[in-house]
Amino acid sequence: MFESSIALSDASRVLAGIVLLTVITIEFGGTFLVRVVSGKVPMTEFQKSFARAGHAHAGVLVTLSLITLVLADATDLTGAWGWISRIGVPAAAILMSGGFFAAMAGSGRTSPNRAIVILWAGAASLAAGTLSLGIGLLTT
Repeated sequence: MFESSIALSDASRVLAGIVLLTVITIEFGGTFLVRVVSGKVPMTEFQKSFARAGHAHAGVLVTLSLITLVLADATDLTGAWGWISRIGVPAAAILMSGGFFAAMAGSGRTSPNRAIVILWAGAASLAAGTLSLGIGLLTT
């Protein structure tokens, strides 16, 4: 059996497993995006740009999520602050990418709909997660 020099907490290990499973949905989104840019799915330029942004945010934030889980275990954060540090970025990956896609929904849309609020909730989650983790790392 391989023995790792990095031991994750149970919470971070489970969250990392869940985050890795979301990569499958990002792959599916990539195939959808190929259909969009190939002209097989009719969309306005606004919708295409939001689709690209949603896909890109998902990929980047999922990657960042895995890093933050390891870093969260390097802090002394417990309780609510520990959970905010662990869940903030993965939640942002879901909310921000989902917000881009939800805000562009609707035939012929040329500007965001009210679902843009989901994107802003994701931005708040990202800020909370990275702020609490950054402070936790600096004060440990």
